[in-house]
Amino acid sequence: MATVFITGSTDGLGRAAAQSLLEQGHRVVLHARSVDRGAALGELTSRAAGMVVGDLGSAAEARSIADQVNAIGRMDAVIHNAGVYTRPSRGSTPEGHAETLAINTLAPYMLTALIQRPGRLVYLSSGLHRGGEGSLDDLDWTKRPWDSAKAYAESKLHLVALAFALARRWPGVLSNAVDPGWVRTKMGGSSAPVDLDTGQRTQTWLAVSEESAALVSGRYWHHLRQEAPADQATDPKFQDELIAKLSKLTGVELPQA
Repeated sequence: MATVFITGSTDGLGRAAAQSLLEQGHRVVLHARSVDRGAALGELTSRAAGMVVGDLGSAAEARSIADQVNAIGRMDAVIHNAGVYTRPSRGSTPEGHAETLAINTLAPYMLTALIQRPGRLVYLSSGLHRGGEGSLDDLDWTKRPWDSAKAYAESKLHLVALAFALARRWPGVLSNAVDPGWVRTKMGGSSAPVDLDTGQRTQTWLAVSEESAALVSGRYWHHLRQEAPADQATDPKFQDELIAKLSKLTGVELPQA
């Protein structure tokens, strides 16, 4: 039985992953953006090993989320599921960061650095990450005209690169990225071709399976199959430059191996 923390588990893919893992007999730590959102989980809360609350758009609350998880104990796996899609404007977090960057990139980075190191890490990306090249000169969208689709693609490229970087830096951790496809969620819409069960299956399998096929690291997955990600994501130079910039933006250092 594994203990798994899932960000953004009040609805959509995160909730579906939590339900799947609970049905398999695993322990799940849930995450909600607010107390009110957590209340919407209903009976799922009583079945969970715990629930943490915090808004990933705030660096202070991201730190609090990490503290809450660490107080529960060491996780066997963390699924970085939470994310936002398009934003009509850059927005500004309490720290002044672009909202898409803060929620989709900075928060997973901070949680990775601050949560006691688990055995497995799974980052939800997107096939759209292949359109995210060229972000390092202006990660925070302070110079470029705002482009919500490009910002989303960049953030998903960051997650693949982070997963691959951690596979190199932390050899004792299985770190992978997943493209769940275009799933029928509030984000994906009712016309999306992929159902929730199919959409959650790969990340939950990677988080807990003891099958040899799942015991790998530094891979990019789509519907239980490995695929080739964007070249930039696999480039150690890009990975290291990205981590250096994320460390500077957040003030959080990624622990060494």
